[in-house]
Amino acid sequence: MAKVIKSTEFKLYAPQAKCVSLAGSFNNWDTKVNNIKKDLKGNWSTKISLEPGKYEYKFFVDGSWQNDPSCVACEANAFGSQNCVVEVK
Repeated sequence: MAKVIKSTEFKLYAPQAKCVSLAGSFNNWDTKVNNIKKDLKGNWSTKISLEPGKYEYKFFVDGSWQNDPSCVACEANAFGSQNCVVEVK
């Protein structure tokens, strides 16, 4: 049986940012894998293909970790802060 893959979109409004990437449990927290492009209005967005499941993630903005302000679910991480959680159905 084929695995179901869902295109999942991640967005961040950060007009002042120079470099934004997406890192999480889906890419081993590698900040160099999913670089994001900015549109003319300051919105950064990317779509990645994920299998159904629960994933933790954060944005890496100009060298600093930042949570997704539109995220509704977070979990504590080992560094004393929170990771955003997305559930792909």
